[in-house]
Amino acid sequence: MAKVEWNDAVKSVSGALVKINKKSQHAADQKMILATHRVAATEDTHCNRLYIRGLSSVTRSTVPQAKELAARARFASVAAAVKARSKDLMQQATDIADFLAQKDTAGGKKTMRAYLWKVCGDAYDAALNG
Repeated sequence: MAKVEWNDAVKSVSGALVKINKKSQHAADQKMILATHRVAATEDTHCNRLYIRGLSSVTRSTVPQAKELAARARFASVAAAVKARSKDLMQQATDIADFLAQKDTAGGKKTMRAYLWKVCGDAYDAALNG
């Protein structure tokens, strides 16, 4: 960890400044540089930090389990369904009416996108479980 002083033009930086290309033949020699800016109230004036990470800290050490692979497949499928349904003009009028009907109920989704994720997710789960 290092304390960082930026010039007057840059107040703070947060995120990855340099990333490791894991597919490169030189990946083991590369370093990732992460910058953070603390926004919590404090009396310490040093709010900026830099961290240097190697390949081992950004490489997964275990193989994904079946449950995780199923969650990834569900996410990809539901995301594609939401995208397609949001562009379907034939379905749009009924989706808007159904969304507005459930919006102010307990547990109702507050955005159209969240509502479509719920509807498409429920449809995916119903099709998977029969």
